[in-house]
Amino acid sequence: MTLHLPGADGALRAYEPRTEPLALTPGAPLTSRTVFSAAHVVADPYADTTPDSPAAVDWDATLAFRRHLWSHGLGVAEAMDTAQRGMGLDWAGAAELIRRSAAEAKAVGGRIACGVGTDQITGGTLAEVRAAYEEQLALVEESGAQAILMASRALAATAQGPDDYLEVYGHLLRQAAEPVVLHWLGPMFDPALEGYWGSSDLDAATDTFLEVIAAHPDKVDGIKVSLLDARREVDLRRRLPQGVRCYTGDDFNYPELIAGDEQGFSHALLGIFDPLGPLAAEAVRVLDTGNKEGFRALLDPTVELSRHLFQAPTRFYKTGVVFLAWLAGHQSHFTMVGGLQSARSLPHLSRAYELADGLGLFPDPKLAEERMRTLLHLYGVTP
Repeated sequence: MTLHLPGADGALRAYEPRTEPLALTPGAPLTSRTVFSAAHVVADPYADTTPDSPAAVDWDATLAFRRHLWSHGLGVAEAMDTAQRGMGLDWAGAAELIRRSAAEAKAVGGRIACGVGTDQITGGTLAEVRAAYEEQLALVEESGAQAILMASRALAATAQGPDDYLEVYGHLLRQAAEPVVLHWLGPMFDPALEGYWGSSDLDAATDTFLEVIAAHPDKVDGIKVSLLDARREVDLRRRLPQGVRCYTGDDFNYPELIAGDEQGFSHALLGIFDPLGPLAAEAVRVLDTGNKEGFRALLDPTVELSRHLFQAPTRFYKTGVVFLAWLAGHQSHFTMVGGLQSARSLPHLSRAYELADGLGLFPDPKLAEERMRTLLHLYGVTP
């Protein structure tokens, strides 16, 4: 049945929804790449909250979505910016999320890595920033999960130059019980991280980043690079010490970066692999056989959707991710912690629906169509 979707110009256009989904079922474990999906949280739609109050999370639906990702062979990157860290989910909520998800991972045999940040403070001295990191690192390690040292707004605001980054990260790596993943999140994802690693010059920042790794290669499992610059990621990847992985966080260029070249490849830790989970897993299984062409044939068509969701202002990509989870039936509502469901326009959401439906991402296309129709009516669209 035809839907009438508003475009960026405000005009309605007819769209015929797909009737059959892409057939994707859980398969063999992934072998050639380590792949994490940065998973979103599901808000409690019945909680009496405001944008400034602590987040209310639907724990059953949140954990069910993680089991969905694990069932397809993906790892879960927990309590990252996809989960609205610093954008609705405070440290208390993130700590509870880490505890619950780590326990669930242990119960089902799923792989999990969790974000370690400093969001219990907004600023302070270097010693206070280091103590905040230490508190979160201890919780993640106690939960049994791998740690991801996230970029810190507080450190970006406090550090006077590269030496402060070297001191803080060196201290954390020396005390980490197991190798961690370092995370370089660009300012397009969080403007407060401008000048991270002590310089707005990305070449200088890269040198500092690599100096941190070179001093403690035994404590660094890998790095996650989220700069949306494929050439820079490849150059950085080639400069890593032996045994240190590069996890792409580039939601614009991930197929080519994961496929790699004659000198290497990237693993993945991606927010787009939340809505793309089953399809991404299937593509990597094809890559596991050595079939790069088949891998690209599956994953290349998804880039248009990803670039749409992550268009500027990029930090609001989370709205599209949760919107697609609702359309796909992974949750019963389109509500987000902090009220962030309002962060994208109806034309933006309509295009996201059209692209995802065209890819066959919705397990029940009829349900997705009905929910899209409900949203259109809510916004007053009456063709």
